[in-house]
Amino acid sequence: MKRGIIKLAAGATTMLMISTSADAGYTLKKRVGDVDTKLSLFGFAQLEAVGGEGMQIKSAGSAKKADTSIAFRAQRIRLGWKYVAGNVRGKVFIDFNQKSQDPVKTDGAALPNYIKDAFISYKFNNAFIPKLGLIKMPNGMSFTIPGWNLDIAERGFDKPLMLERNMGLMISGRGIGGTGNKVNGFEMGHDRAWTGFGYDVMVANQASRSKAANSSEMGGNSYAIRGMFDYTEALHVEASYGLSENAGGFNAADAALNANANKNENYSNINVGIDSNLQELSLKAEYTQAHNIKGIKDYDETTYTATAGYFVMPNLELVAKTIQGTATKGTDADTTSLGNTYVGFNLFLSQPHSDFSRGSKKGRNQHKILFNYIVTNGTGASEGKDKWSGLSGYRADAFIAQYQFKF
Repeated sequence: MKRGIIKLAAGATTMLMISTSADAGYTLKKRVGDVDTKLSLFGFAQLEAVGGEGMQIKSAGSAKKADTSIAFRAQRIRLGWKYVAGNVRGKVFIDFNQKSQDPVKTDGAALPNYIKDAFISYKFNNAFIPKLGLIKMPNGMSFTIPGWNLDIAERGFDKPLMLERNMGLMISGRGIGGTGNKVNGFEMGHDRAWTGFGYDVMVANQASRSKAANSSEMGGNSYAIRGMFDYTEALHVEASYGLSENAGGFNAADAALNANANKNENYSNINVGIDSNLQELSLKAEYTQAHNIKGIKDYDETTYTATAGYFVMPNLELVAKTIQGTATKGTDADTTSLGNTYVGFNLFLSQPHSDFSRGSKKGRNQHKILFNYIVTNGTGASEGKDKWSGLSGYRADAFIAQYQFKF
């Protein structure tokens, strides 16, 4: 009898300690000495049906025949946890849909690909938050938006130009000069609507998780710096610069050879973005200019991106996103162009909020159905000498139907 009462009491205590929210998942709170601690468990999955001619073509390579006109896949299956103890923060995020590899020889991040985030941070105040570990480099507005909070079913072909996740040290600040800002120390992008300035500075290993930089035996470092300004949800503006050394991946002896003399340059990019949430209407624009892709001298790519979403009903948002790019290898005569335009809708199956603030939209994203049809344009959609020479992108029309759930 006593044991049963003890078990019931323990269960009731545990349930009282657990809280839920749209953003934090399930949270367990515990007091250790004089410090309040909190452990949050969260995750999401994206399950898809895909098809169209574009799904049968390698992004920038030769044609690849598919066995079926429609295929089923999972884009992301992720589980993570966050830990807070006073001013200390820690995060681990795992993707079960990623393959592993030698963490030392093939990845400057020094961890297997299925580990997406693994870092600790200390929040001194809103203006000074150092983070150490594996984290998204502060490079690219849309890249640093969480994968479950995207406007469309996937990131566009501008994403491979970013420096990706990496192992290093980042120092951040948010909401500087503003009032009433909620900064939790986990931020990697413009996670919330602030008022004031923000920044990120990061030094890390070579950015070999990026498609724009190869892993190198001679190593090197990567660097990124970003500045931003927010005025509530109506305006977010940011600009970033990233660089990865020895992006060709050749060692010192190979790089000295004439054949590789122009294939081990430093890779760099510039990214500028603007984001406005105007209740039912949301607008985004982004520009990226990349130089010396994969360390190849004058292998450049430029992209322009525009996104618009509008809630025609509280549970239905119409979305359009277009990405237009040009890629050049050496001379202007080698320039190719490609455009991918996503049109479709987001159908929200869970509506925990009635307004259209950025936070409420994130809450709606817990359970939703997405459909995107991708329309291609540009000379790069053809074969032959004008075929798209950028890092990735659809060269033929395709579609994606996705179901996403998050907790």
